[in-house]
Amino acid sequence: MELCQWWLHIFVFLLNAWIPSCFAQTPPPVRSSPTPTPRQMAEGPETLKFRLSGFPRKHNEGRIEVFYKDEWGTICDDDFSLANAHVLCRQLGFVSATGWTHSAKYGKGTGKIWLDNVQCSGSERSVSVCKSRGWGNSDCTHDEDAGVICKDERLPGYVDSNVIEVQVDENKVEEVRLRPVFTIATKRMPVTEGVVEIKNKDGWAQICDNGWTPKNSRVVCGMMGFPHEKKVNKNFYKQEPKAKTITKTSSKPKPGKSAAATRLYAERQKNHFLVHSVACLGTEVHLAACPLEFNYGNATESCPGGMPAVVSCVPGPLYTQSATMRKKLKMPSAIRLKGGAKYGEGRVEVLKGSEWGTVCDDRWNLLSASVVCRELGFGSAKEALTGARMGQGFGPIHMNEVQCTGHERSLLNCHYKNITAEDCKHTEDASVRCNVPYMGYEKTVRISGGRSRYEGRVEVLQTEANGTLRWGLICGEGWGTEAAMVVCRQLGLGYANHGLQETWYWDSSNVTEMVMSGVKCTGDEMSLSQCQHHRMVNCQKANARFSAGVICSETASDLVLNAPLVQQTTYIEDRPLHMLYCAAEEDCLSRSAAKANWPYGHRRLLRFSSQIHNIGRADFRPKAGRHSWVWHACHGHYHSMDIFTHYDLMSANGTKVAEGHKASFCLEDTDCEEGVSKRYECANFGEQGITVGCWDLYRHDIDCQWIDITDVKPGNYILQVVINPNYEVAESDFTNNAMKCNCKYDGHRIWVHNCHIGDAFSEEAEKKFEKYPGQLNNQIS
Repeated sequence: MELCQWWLHIFVFLLNAWIPSCFAQTPPPVRSSPTPTPRQMAEGPETLKFRLSGFPRKHNEGRIEVFYKDEWGTICDDDFSLANAHVLCRQLGFVSATGWTHSAKYGKGTGKIWLDNVQCSGSERSVSVCKSRGWGNSDCTHDEDAGVICKDERLPGYVDSNVIEVQVDENKVEEVRLRPVFTIATKRMPVTEGVVEIKNKDGWAQICDNGWTPKNSRVVCGMMGFPHEKKVNKNFYKQEPKAKTITKTSSKPKPGKSAAATRLYAERQKNHFLVHSVACLGTEVHLAACPLEFNYGNATESCPGGMPAVVSCVPGPLYTQSATMRKKLKMPSAIRLKGGAKYGEGRVEVLKGSEWGTVCDDRWNLLSASVVCRELGFGSAKEALTGARMGQGFGPIHMNEVQCTGHERSLLNCHYKNITAEDCKHTEDASVRCNVPYMGYEKTVRISGGRSRYEGRVEVLQTEANGTLRWGLICGEGWGTEAAMVVCRQLGLGYANHGLQETWYWDSSNVTEMVMSGVKCTGDEMSLSQCQHHRMVNCQKANARFSAGVICSETASDLVLNAPLVQQTTYIEDRPLHMLYCAAEEDCLSRSAAKANWPYGHRRLLRFSSQIHNIGRADFRPKAGRHSWVWHACHGHYHSMDIFTHYDLMSANGTKVAEGHKASFCLEDTDCEEGVSKRYECANFGEQGITVGCWDLYRHDIDCQWIDITDVKPGNYILQVVINPNYEVAESDFTNNAMKCNCKYDGHRIWVHNCHIGDAFSEEAEKKFEKYPGQLNNQIS
């Protein structure tokens, strides 16, 4: 009887297991193959690659393609949703998706259609765990290829700027840090040495140093923002052999042993080894891209004979504390970054033949970008940006199809092709975002009261004599765009749109005391504390209503003058005085004109055309609103800026011998690049500005487009034109606002040559051009 009952139990058990299995394998009515469950698709870790393809597109959008079983393929748009796009964008290294496309918007792909009827919830770590018909099972054509539009913000630790290799595995290195063990080192910035710790889903853990190599250290240092690694004194970090656990007695100071040493010893004991083997090549931009072997057993006992991996890094010249080292670690002279909002980002420019030029983005990737970053004294690259993401350059394009191994000391050592006119345009200029050391600057300044996190009243953190901290305000007197640029950079909020001297229209704050005044910045400082300011607060309007404020923006304009056009259009005109009344009203003539016998006689004018391009990433708009534009009846137009350009003629020793200036008669789009539409037109009291990709042309034959040289003697001179000289409108780069030319005047004719943007030549070439430092103000000596 007992035997029968035993067989009965067996029968019921098998029946319960078999019935759900039958139902689970029932095929759908129309499909010829079963629909896999998420569990079935995700069986075993598999390496997938993702990329964005197609045309036309930006770097963060395109046809989604998957590399599976050694073949690239697409995803069908059936059942596609924004949730699917979120998952795919994260696998591409972006934070999220903003949209998706259907019906092969970015063109039809080729090869396999790997996935169809994909249905994600949006929280999945990989598209492979979402519901679908299974790999390679599709009834679609490439007319139905899906695309995604990702938010232009990167996840930390992504592997490549476009093609992302994803290891579908539970173990994932999300963040890496250096934990200093010196008490004093925890307060010093940047942290250059410490225990390597990685963060995963369970928190922070260490790496066993068995087999640890300098190549591993190089990768970690690059992530931390440092260009090089150096050897560590491992004896200092080694654990004492007898101590296995930390007890109350062992934590007490012993004779001859300081309390600080004991604390350090205690810090050494707190180890949890998650990784026991790392094998980097040294060119990776993130530790997650290196082959890692994870511990699955008792993590505290999994580093036999070893200790936590410790790394020591060499900071670049901008971040080194030692003045001696700073002199040794000079910035490179043949490469630079332009147009970025922060240190360590910008358009890549290289010096060849004494002239700066850009790099074309064909084949531009993280290996090449990391060579640039390390050469400049930063860490490895976070992003290799294409499509003139940091604004367009102006002038030659020196390099194309750059291919680096990642070990080169300079970008010029990499393999590349020389450029031809047909190969690239400045719309393809390459840019980088580099890893930079964490300095904690954002903790010492804040903005409050504004309508968004990008605007507000500036408040700085001050330390009192007794050690207490307080937030105070900054006096708005003299506060300008340059100081606002530093604040926005310090807070990671991009560029400064405006530096405000009054903030009464924003919400009030409990911070009412002025603690800083007379702030003067160049605009290049990393922190407001590096700017000049009064030793003691001296503010005439000490009320909080007149405290300094900022409005920041993620993008900015960038104006640059067409130097060759100036050289081509320069000539002399003797213009009768009776034709210059309007010009005299606008103060466009030299001072001696006031003593002339009006309307008889003439003035000698040096005329030329100005074509001003906006190569930035935001439209150039006048600071003043339409309500405050000034109507000029003589010329019949509004002035939106009092001074838009300065025109100066200077002698060889830098003395200004003649000057001119131009109010913004009208800022408008005279013409634009192909594919860019005009937005601004002066007619009928229209909006004024210069659109990105457009230019404003001031022809040589309009009023005030000259320098009055009536009183100038024959000789050799420098012609200088400066756009936006008073920094009234914020730009991403002010160093390219000046243009200079060599001039020879014989009293009757003038020759103009060597016209160039102020920062277009090498230092040596610039010294040959002029034997004195350039003058950018409008004060006559």
